[in-house]
Amino acid sequence: MAHKKRIMIAVGARPNFMKSAAVWKALKRHPGFDLCLVHTGQHYDREMSDTFFRELELPEPDIHLGIGSGSHAGQTGRIMIDFEPVVLDIRPDLLIVVGDVNSTVACAMVAVKLGIPVAHVEAGLRSFDRRMPEEINRLLTDRISDLLFTTEEDAGRNLRREGIPGDRIFFVGNVMIDTLRANREKAEKSRIHERLGLKENDGYRDYALLTLHRPSNVDDKRVLEGLLSVLSDLSHRLPVIFPVHPRTLKRIREFGLDDRISFDAGEGWPETRASNGRLWTLPPLGYLDFLSLMSHAALVLSDSGGIQEETTILGVPCLTLRPNTERPITIQEGTNRLIGNDPETVARSAREILGGDVPKGKIPRFWDGRAAERIFRILKIYLGMEKSG
Repeated sequence: MAHKKRIMIAVGARPNFMKSAAVWKALKRHPGFDLCLVHTGQHYDREMSDTFFRELELPEPDIHLGIGSGSHAGQTGRIMIDFEPVVLDIRPDLLIVVGDVNSTVACAMVAVKLGIPVAHVEAGLRSFDRRMPEEINRLLTDRISDLLFTTEEDAGRNLRREGIPGDRIFFVGNVMIDTLRANREKAEKSRIHERLGLKENDGYRDYALLTLHRPSNVDDKRVLEGLLSVLSDLSHRLPVIFPVHPRTLKRIREFGLDDRISFDAGEGWPETRASNGRLWTLPPLGYLDFLSLMSHAALVLSDSGGIQEETTILGVPCLTLRPNTERPITIQEGTNRLIGNDPETVARSAREILGGDVPKGKIPRFWDGRAAERIFRILKIYLGMEKSG
C-alpha cells in the first residue's frame, strides 16, 4: 500500500478559516492524503473560533497552540517556538499556509528551516505599503514558499517581478470565494435580519454594514472619532450595522467615544431600529450571519481585505476605508472603491452610492468556486501521486 502523504494546514485567524475550509474539503476527498489541521490560536476567542469551524464544517483542530494576543514580534515568536515541536513530531510532507497573518509567516519559517516544503495560498498580493504588518508577512512568506497559489493574474506578475521562478507560481483562483459560494444558500437561512428588526424591502437593502479594525483607522483618536462621526451621520439616513472588533471596541472606550454607538457591544441586541442616528454595534458575528448581512446590504464600508473580494462576488457596493489595497482586481473588475479615511470623502462617496451611482462589477477569472480543486490537482502532481499532463 502506497505511503499516504501527510499534509499539514496551519490556521490562526478567522480569515484563515474561510480560506482553508475549501482546501481542506478538496484534499479530504483523496484517500492518499493524511491531513492535520493546526490552529495557532492567534485569534484566541475560542467561542468565535468554534462557531466558524462549526459553520464552515471544519473538523476540530488536531492541535491547538493557544498562542493568544501580543505584539507582532511576541506573537510571531511564540508561534514559531510552539509550532516547531509539532512539525518535528508529525513531519508532514507539505505545509499549507493561507493569507497574510502572523501565523502564516511564522509557520512557514518553521517549516522551511526544517526542510518541509511550503505552499502559500493567496500568494503575490501586494499593497506596496510596508507600514502594513500584513505586507511584510506576504513578502516574507512568498519568498520562502515552494508553491505559490495566486488569486488573480496581477499577483503572479508581482511575484515574477520579485524574482520568483514562474514554475513555482500557479494561478488557481480564490478559495475564499469557494467558501462563499458553498455557503451562500445556507446563509440565506440566517435569522439575523429578523433579530435586528430589519424589514424586507427590495431584498432587505435598507441598511449599511461597517467593519473597522486596522491600526491606521482605530489607534489614532482623531481618525477614529472622524470616522465614527461621519458614519453616525450616515446612520440618520439608514441604519449602519457595526459588528465591533474587540480591538476597535477597546479603542472606542479608551478614547471616550461611546456616545457614537447605540449600545455597549456584547450586551444584547437592538429590538427596534435606532432613530437617534447612532451606529448599531453588535458583538462579532459568525460567518453565516455576517455573510447574510453582507449579501443584502445597500452598502458595505470596511478596511478589511477579504470583504473587498466577497462584495465583488455578491455585487454589493464596497467603500474601502484605506489608502491602498493589495486586491486591485476588486477595483478594476469588482464593486470596490478605495476612498481612504477622510470623513468628507467617506460622506460624499456614501451619498453617491446611495444616490444610485453603483459600480457595475464583473466576476474575475477563476473566482468560480473551483480554486481548491485546482490546488488539489497541482498538489497531487507535486507530491508524485499523479503524473503531469
